[in-house]
Amino acid sequence: MCWTRPEDIHEPRPAQIASSAPELAGEIAAALAAASVVFLDDADYSRKLVRGARTVFEFARAEGRSSSYSLGNPTIEPYYNSTDYHDELIWGSAWLFYATGDYDYLSYATTDKLAEDANAFQRTPRLRVLSWDNKLPAAMLLLTRMRLFLSPGYPYEETLTRYHVATGLTMCSYLDRYSFFNRTKGGLIQLNHVGARDLGLAANAAFVASVFADYLNATAAPGWYCGGDFLRTDVLKQFATSQMEYILGANPMNTSYVVGYGAKFPRHVYHRGASIPPNTNDSCREGFRWLYAETPNPNNITGAMVGGPDRFDKFQDVRSNFSYTEPSLAANAGLVAALVSLTSSGGFGVEKNAIFSSVPPLYPNSPPPPPPWKP
Repeated sequence: MCWTRPEDIHEPRPAQIASSAPELAGEIAAALAAASVVFLDDADYSRKLVRGARTVFEFARAEGRSSSYSLGNPTIEPYYNSTDYHDELIWGSAWLFYATGDYDYLSYATTDKLAEDANAFQRTPRLRVLSWDNKLPAAMLLLTRMRLFLSPGYPYEETLTRYHVATGLTMCSYLDRYSFFNRTKGGLIQLNHVGARDLGLAANAAFVASVFADYLNATAAPGWYCGGDFLRTDVLKQFATSQMEYILGANPMNTSYVVGYGAKFPRHVYHRGASIPPNTNDSCREGFRWLYAETPNPNNITGAMVGGPDRFDKFQDVRSNFSYTEPSLAANAGLVAALVSLTSSGGFGVEKNAIFSSVPPLYPNSPPPPPPWKP
């Protein structure tokens, strides 16, 4: 174990090779495929990303390679233990369809067996929470976009409809009126069930809620049903905004949980580079004195969101208590995504067509009109 700046680590850091890693490979395939859509203007680079996505997804689906990469691994299992991989297979195949237009990927993403293996339609709280370990809410939302915007019909419609319904129910579960999830008195939705570190999950929920509202607005749908209640899309934007405002300072502690934002923010962030003063030459072990030092960090990791408060809205700005003060990449990805979705500076809503650039027409083109009649 080391507590030292990354640039000062000189000890061996060997890479591991996984012979079976369906969830890891599925996630990598999704990332590469999604990036290929972003970089469509650079055709060569986009094609390179697609080739990589296809290759690694083949590894994810390979027969005999269904064991988790974290199972029994002492350097992974205690920290990022994977509980399932079928959600990543849906996630990866959905993005590969968007990136390639290959309907084999859409067929795979909508097979009954894959959906059942992923427990996609179970109404349990854990499966409604988008996290690094559960991609189902995002995967089903992405496939809901396919149904709303393109309506591919048979043979995909039945499963796409079920994904759409499940997505709508997930959005319902985030709303305070249905009490599916608890909230702190200050208004933070509690999605973790184990204490602190709820901010990243709340940001993820804000993001998918905001994007679902954008999808409905883009298709001129004024709202959706939660049981017998018809709700307008603005309640999703209100929910997403409330969670972002809590994170940015509208909370009982009157503190921003994003470093560098506002007058009051965490000063003892659990981060090696931020906590160690310049011009020090501590070894791995010697560096731990900075982890336990009571002085504020000498360097601000500006823009990073920390783990957040407990279920009583209380926050301990203590570096060694990582549940409160650790800024993780997974959590901050949700923060950035939610803020981008809610910002007005770039315009509201989603662009309807560019993401489908690689998808071939679902139906044959209409024949040209006949020439004008001449008497």
